[in-house]
Amino acid sequence: MPTEFTMPKTGHIEDEATVYRWLKQEGEPIEAGEIVLEVETQKAILEIEAFESGTLLKILVREEETVPVGTPLALIGRP
Repeated sequence: MPTEFTMPKTGHIEDEATVYRWLKQEGEPIEAGEIVLEVETQKAILEIEAFESGTLLKILVREEETVPVGTPLALIGRP
């Protein structure tokens, strides 16, 4: 069963962030702790790492889209 990879809380007052760049593409393997994407906040561009290993099955939020914290960004699991 796929796991949702969600937009993390990036700061104390940040309620949303923009997907700046995906570093992995659909179908690629991901290891826990590996940087998967970069998000842009009002103050910086931050690297976001995966919290579990698997395959990036589906990207749900594309680059340049701004979404609230907790929004599913992608699905990770077994192909």
